[in-house]
Amino acid sequence: MIARLSADFLIIGSGIAGLRAAIELASEGRVLVLTKADARAGSTGFAQGGIAAAVAADDSVALHAADTMRAGDGLCDEQAVNVLVSDGPAFVRELIEWGAAFDRQSDGSLDLAREGAHSARRVLHAHDATGREIGRVLAERLATLRRVEVRDHAVVVQAIVEDGAVAGVRFLDAEGRLGEARATATLLATGGAGQIYRETTNPAVASGDGVALAYLAGARVADLEFVQFHPTVLAVPGAPRYLLSEALRGEGARLINEAGEPFMSRYEAEGDLAARDRVSRAMVRESTRTGRPVYLSMAHLPGATVLDRFPAIAGFCRQVGLDLAHDRLPVSPAAHYLMGGVVTDLEGRTSLPGLFAAGEVAATGVHGANRLASNSLLEGLVFGGRAGRAMSAIARTDWPTPTTQAWTGPLPEGTDVEIPIAEEQLRELMWQSAGVFRHRDGLMKAQTRLEPSWDAIEGAVAAGARFSAESWRSASLVTVSRLIVRAALRREESRGAHSRTDHPNADDARWKRRVYEDRSSG
Repeated sequence: MIARLSADFLIIGSGIAGLRAAIELASEGRVLVLTKADARAGSTGFAQGGIAAAVAADDSVALHAADTMRAGDGLCDEQAVNVLVSDGPAFVRELIEWGAAFDRQSDGSLDLAREGAHSARRVLHAHDATGREIGRVLAERLATLRRVEVRDHAVVVQAIVEDGAVAGVRFLDAEGRLGEARATATLLATGGAGQIYRETTNPAVASGDGVALAYLAGARVADLEFVQFHPTVLAVPGAPRYLLSEALRGEGARLINEAGEPFMSRYEAEGDLAARDRVSRAMVRESTRTGRPVYLSMAHLPGATVLDRFPAIAGFCRQVGLDLAHDRLPVSPAAHYLMGGVVTDLEGRTSLPGLFAAGEVAATGVHGANRLASNSLLEGLVFGGRAGRAMSAIARTDWPTPTTQAWTGPLPEGTDVEIPIAEEQLRELMWQSAGVFRHRDGLMKAQTRLEPSWDAIEGAVAAGARFSAESWRSASLVTVSRLIVRAALRREESRGAHSRTDHPNADDARWKRRVYEDRSSG
């Protein structure tokens, strides 16, 4: 039997943004949460370092805003930044009231860490598993609330657009059967798209589904040239890539070359605590200069303190035969965070009536050209909550309000979609052509390779073809990759996480601005 579901509010994704929005909406009506795997498979649980908020006596929202703007390299939306840092402390204190066990000092005060490009210690953490702790607290809170249903293994493949408004989504259940979910308001909280790259810190579910779904439905996107590469990812041959939190460098870890020499000061005045984009590029340059790998070392720090502060990272290092406290750890950059995405206002509204977005899938402009460390969990928390409040008031907006009754019309027919480029080929292409450094020649090559696959997707959408879960994943990866390549070709300068070797300098006169795109752009 085909599932035909309805709710007042529909949320796609079960990370920090989706859960916080669901909590906000639970008292306002029926909430349906669809998640493509299970509720713990997304990026929130992988976040190690912490959540940034100006809660210390020697810190301020103004200072947090200044650090965020500086990291964003001239492209942050100042109003969005002010919302993030001003609302952040209250949302974080709410987490503490709900039982979040952030680390504390011996006197009971919060043990705040400092990370790259922060000018103060403002990062709350739960050892090195902060995302997992926040996810636990939000999930437990949600479980106490009525009128919330969570459906796992529901792969959303299409937005339902009627009379210019989003009325819900089509999805595939665990058996591959097509269903529909209808709601007055739909929130995309689907996370990022790291799986478009060969090297990534992201989980397997981070395939850009939300950006692709919204773009194909006609929504505006922006800032997709700005992909953040985390500099310190454990790179042991034959082992999975594993994030080594920026908090390691915040506590004194050093980047060193094969000869054991610290090298960051050769490239950046802020050394090991420079912004992520700058550290990633410095690592690549140093490795190119020496022809050898680079390493992260904590050997000069008290071993017991290191192991106590970072137990999860130490445990993974042991699995691959390394000692976090004493060995030098081979590291390299990997795709980590998508600064761009579906364009929203400060309440999560997209350009399509009825459709909201929050968290990594959204582009509020809060991160500019480069995200400040530990602002990601804060973004999901703050803008997930704000989107929830706005969704509850949708009937009082100027948007059309589709019915919430279950849909009983015919389902689209058609065969599964065949996409010419294989996933592994695409990931290698994007890593080589649109990675830490870009050049017009490589970007043009990527665009040429991606266009036949994009043509197949557009043709399938126009024909009403049915996407399987596998073909939808491929379609998402191709769609987001193409958008990134187009944006990177268009921006002929270097700024933040976007570095063009053929345009190595920033060009404020032409490019100190955000660029928007939708399907009508070509």
